[in-house]
Amino acid sequence: MTTVPADLVLPVRQRADGATLVCFFVAALMIIPARLVFRVLPLSITPANLVALVATLCWLCAHFTLTLGMAKGRTPVRTALFVFVTAMVATFGYATYGYLPADELKLADHALILLVAGAGLALMVCDGVRGPERLDLVLKAVVVAGAVIAVIGACQFLFDLDLTRYLELPGLRYTSEDGFVSERSDFRRVAATTGHPIEFGVVCAMLLPIAAHYGFQARERGAPALRWWLCSALIGMGLMFSVSRSAVLSLMGVAFVMFLGWPGRRRIQALLVALGFLAVMRFVAPGLINTFYNLFANAGTDDSVRYRTHDYAVASYEVAKHLWLGRGAGTWYAPKHQVFDNQYLLSAVETGLIGIATVVALFVCGIYSALRARHLSTDPGARDLGLTLAACLVVPLIGAATFDLLSFATVTGLSFLLVGAAGSLLRDAVETARRNRESGTPWRARVGEAARDLIRRPGRAGG
Repeated sequence: MTTVPADLVLPVRQRADGATLVCFFVAALMIIPARLVFRVLPLSITPANLVALVATLCWLCAHFTLTLGMAKGRTPVRTALFVFVTAMVATFGYATYGYLPADELKLADHALILLVAGAGLALMVCDGVRGPERLDLVLKAVVVAGAVIAVIGACQFLFDLDLTRYLELPGLRYTSEDGFVSERSDFRRVAATTGHPIEFGVVCAMLLPIAAHYGFQARERGAPALRWWLCSALIGMGLMFSVSRSAVLSLMGVAFVMFLGWPGRRRIQALLVALGFLAVMRFVAPGLINTFYNLFANAGTDDSVRYRTHDYAVASYEVAKHLWLGRGAGTWYAPKHQVFDNQYLLSAVETGLIGIATVVALFVCGIYSALRARHLSTDPGARDLGLTLAACLVVPLIGAATFDLLSFATVTGLSFLLVGAAGSLLRDAVETARRNRESGTPWRARVGEAARDLIRRPGRAGG
């Protein structure tokens, strides 16, 4: 029999799947400016929102079949997402049962659509991104998109060149004419394609550990690593160019989690790289390091800090009026109501104690799933990815205390995506651990298990 040389064998084309759809979502979420929405739709729907709604519909339809490769069966992330959606629907029903002004009713409809779209996107990642290779594809797409918006932010910061003006697509319009560049301490604060410099900094803090993860993994496997270190450097520069205190606090939370799980050698390497990076930033943007120092040293007299703490009395009064289910997601907005630069306060007012508990539980469940996957895995790459995702999901919990995080599309979409990624990683770790256990069992036990699977009802066969 003739053997075909390996270099002449055509690679098998990968069929489009959930990972493909999620990559389209990443591009729409991070590359298209967040303030661009469709002109023809009555609600302010962005291209990323539309892709997320399509992903939600695909996830739902795929669960009516057994042939499309959609994973089935309960996982902690799926349970948390279903509880979250149930709480949001209950809040919507409670808010709209009585009278709501027309403007607030429209915003409540809009908020419910976006929350369902975010949860559906997370479910698509959890159930539709199957296997470590496809999950890596999604997360690498996130890193590359993060590097692209970091370049856009660098152009805004260093050259006062706003590239977002060249990203306006036909059929879209801006929801506001505010620019993507503002000022703080004689420095430009840039937002890249996101809605605000704070959001841009927090997004960079979420993406930096993922970029570093792929850099470390490529080096340990002997693969090209320079591309991932370049992405890490660009994302780190974007974080600095946001001139955001929230970004630094988020990065400190990430570093704390990563340092707990990293070996000693990697900790030393990371510290040396961080010191070198700060030295370079001191040369690229003189005075920027001092500005960050003053943001924390003068926090007691900073107007933005005082503004975040003076509204507790108003929040307490509003929470007491609708303690459990709130007044309705999206119904508390500026300039009609006082702005809460704190997602915990805003969620307590809009969705009540039940709503805020489900939001916090969603991210905690994502962290648990990532750490559980790390515990079950024997592959070093999967273990490191579990630690990385856990560190990333600490960022929304920190950022929610410093600004109204869920009011910004990019960081919200990325948060849901990473929750789903943690669920996908745990599902794969559980299946791998089960296969490893079965491979070590006697053949009679494996035959008996196979026979039980054959007579099991088709509705219960998926897992």
